[in-house]
This record gives sequence, structure tokens and C-alpha cells, in this order.
Amino acid sequence: MRLAQQVSLIAATVTTGLMAGLFAAFAYAVMPALRAADDRTFVDVMQRINVTIVNGWFMLSFLGAVVFAAGSAVLAWRGAGRPALPWIICGLALYLVMFVVTMAVNVPLNDTLAAAGEPDRIADLAAVRERFEATWVSWNIVRALTSTAAFGCLSWALVVLGRSTG
Repeated sequence: MRLAQQVSLIAATVTTGLMAGLFAAFAYAVMPALRAADDRTFVDVMQRINVTIVNGWFMLSFLGAVVFAAGSAVLAWRGAGRPALPWIICGLALYLVMFVVTMAVNVPLNDTLAAAGEPDRIADLAAVRERFEATWVSWNIVRALTSTAAFGCLSWALVVLGRSTG
């Protein structure tokens, strides 16, 4: 049981960290770079990213973080790692905020952008971009902050678990 606790918490921490890094990279590098791009380039690149990102590695981290953190919470509740439980629950709750924001805001915006069609066939690229960019960027910052905080909580949970079961 102790090994399962450790493995599940490590997996939760790593997958959460990968997601935090992804959203942070969009916040401080990708979107600022695209802000300077013309409308056609912006729409084209975001449409391509939104298709490409849905792959096995992304889904493993995006969904795996929830599964691993929930499993880690259950194992901590039932095992010797109970002192780490508050940090695991806090990390899971913060990650779930990011998850809800993604599903309620960012994914629908991505879908709307895809539905606009091929950039060469969009009559008003500026309007398409205008309806997408500011909202997507703002909520991505929320995702970056909440997933980074979740990563911090899960990282501390590892320390607490190590101290309690060491």
C-alpha cells in the first residue's frame, strides 16, 4: 500500500507539473509571440495547435493528473500517508478548477475558432481573432496559476508523505 501511495502521488505531481508547464509556456511565450502576428497567422497557428495538442501524451497528463491525484487521496486516506492528505486534496481541488476552466471556457473557444473555417476562407479574420484571443489568454493565465499552485501542493504532499512514512 505504501508503494502505491508513493507511486500515485509521484504520478499526480509529475502530470500536474507537465500541465502547469504547458499552460505557463502559453502564458509567457506562445501567446505573447502570437500577439504580434497578423490575424491570419494567429488564427492559423491557434487552429493548428488546437488540433495537434489533442494527442496521447497530452491526454495522459491532462486526465491522468485527476486520476492519479484522486487515487493518491484515497490511498492517503486509507494508509499511513494521511498527514499528506490535506495537501493532496488541495492540489486536486486546484487542478479541478483548471480542468473546469479548460472544459467550460478554453475548449469552447477552441471549437468556435475551428468552426470559423480555414483562415483563407474567413471573411473577417480580425473579428474571429477578437472573439477568441483576449478571453482565451485571460483564462489560460487562470489555468497556469491554478495548475502551478496544484503542482506546489502536490510537491509539498510528497515531502509530507516522505516524512510520515520514512
